[in-house]
Amino acid sequence: MLILKAGDVHALLANKESVLIETVKAAYEAHSNGHSSLPHSTFLRFPDQDRNRIIALPGYLGEEFEIAGVKWISSFPANLEMGLNRASAVIILNSLLTGRPETLIEGSIISAKRTAASATLASQWIHDRSQVSPLGVIGCGLINFETIRFHLAAFPEIKRVIIYDIDEAVANRFRKKCLDTFDEIEIEIAKDLRTILRISSLISVATTAIKPHLSDLSDCHPGSTILHISLRDFSPEVILSCDNVVDDIDHVCRAQTSVHLAEQLAGNRDFIRCTLADITKRSVSARKSAERITIFSPFGLGVLDLAVANLVVELARKNQTGTVIQSFLPGSWMEAK
Repeated sequence: MLILKAGDVHALLANKESVLIETVKAAYEAHSNGHSSLPHSTFLRFPDQDRNRIIALPGYLGEEFEIAGVKWISSFPANLEMGLNRASAVIILNSLLTGRPETLIEGSIISAKRTAASATLASQWIHDRSQVSPLGVIGCGLINFETIRFHLAAFPEIKRVIIYDIDEAVANRFRKKCLDTFDEIEIEIAKDLRTILRISSLISVATTAIKPHLSDLSDCHPGSTILHISLRDFSPEVILSCDNVVDDIDHVCRAQTSVHLAEQLAGNRDFIRCTLADITKRSVSARKSAERITIFSPFGLGVLDLAVANLVVELARKNQTGTVIQSFLPGSWMEAK
């Protein structure tokens, strides 16, 4: 059993943004080609704790990956008040020959980076590159921090980022972290959410909202692209009024996401134009029109975690990183005393 801790994963993925974006693209396309097995995510919830959940994302991904495993990830937003990260996770990879678990990996870093890579891939393929700056960010947590990191790697012309968080103290800490981490970047704190919509035409939304709180996009520029990472921020009416791109139609239309609520309101899924893989495979056009607002709503597919975890394992073996435990699994029960 190979065990890779958070420090191992962080070091192995440092400065790998371009590789991760390409890995996510390949994973999306393999899934789109039918070379995957991806059961619906299982949500473990708790009585009287609407905001807390633990999610299991099992899957198999073929083509160049040939990997199977599961991510077990929790989201406890109140952790932030205790100085802890909102999300924590482990990823287990299994042998396709024996089914035995072979690798245990800290999963929250992988989860954040694959999410940011997915959002950046969408920006690369959907948004007008001449309009990427300033980048707008709603929600000042780890996911949007990584989203900024990946966008700066993919779009070096971004020199200005405008951020907003409902908690001004959080926004100030986020701004300082960004300025300490990223070079030659201007970080502005917006006075309200609508300022982001008015100024930026490329906007990333990653909040802890559990129900819609945005019902009006009239302040948005024509042709804006919204990366709806947190999935539950927009009213179903807003979703129905926009051009909708998702990662997987069946997966995103569940668990009371904004897209799921729109499906319930409309009685169908016709408002979803395509998946991101349809665009990267050039099966459909990147945008429905130059003027319409496009919302990308990625449910977050377990195959992305597997693809990135597979990359981490390859890098770990190459660099002889991690801890190997030889006696983690039992031998044959016939030989046990």
